[in-house]
Amino acid sequence: MSKEYLKVEGFESLVRDTNSNAIIQRDKTEYQLYMKRAQARESQGDQIRSAVKDINNLKTELREIKDLIKGIGKN
Repeated sequence: MSKEYLKVEGFESLVRDTNSNAIIQRDKTEYQLYMKRAQARESQGDQIRSAVKDINNLKTELREIKDLIKGIGKN
């Protein structure tokens, strides 16, 4: 089973494996940059999810405070 690759049009460092039809990155530097960007996106997504969770917790706490204040006003 020999490895045969075809160049991907418009991309210098990408080739297509003719056996599996997979696209392969042949430039390690480009791959490392891609992985850094992917990790940065994941980290940013984690930060956004954390901020949304904090905001939702604050909304819940404010709702509870509001209900307590309304309860005090009824007495």
